[in-house]
Amino acid sequence: MTLTADETIALAQPPFAKLLDIRTIEANGEDEVVAELFVREDLTNRNGMLHGGAIMTLADNVAGTATYRQMAPGQYTVTMESKTNFFRPIPLGTRVRAVARGLHIGRRTMVWEVSLYLEDGRLAAKVTQTQMVMNP
Repeated sequence: MTLTADETIALAQPPFAKLLDIRTIEANGEDEVVAELFVREDLTNRNGMLHGGAIMTLADNVAGTATYRQMAPGQYTVTMESKTNFFRPIPLGTRVRAVARGLHIGRRTMVWEVSLYLEDGRLAAKVTQTQMVMNP
């Protein structure tokens, strides 16, 4: 993937995503972003699986990154709504992949569907999220 200067800025991760070590690995077209997260012990719940909050954080981050790619310079985004369905646990020591795909790309709001996959390709969670684009 060859990135322009604007794409490099758009895919750069904020401090909280860096803390979790969320890595954006692909930006396909205008409406898809793919990120990954390795499940470390400090991200697990008491059952040794990726914490639900970390799952939601990964989805929120990849949807925010996808939105950021669509915005004009100086604009910023905030999450308006987010709904998560959990289908199966994500175990310690594995890598989860989050794929954000645009369902609606508007000037003021964008709706993203984020699918989170286990290493074997099975769907672990699905998030539908609305991002609002704000002007300075």
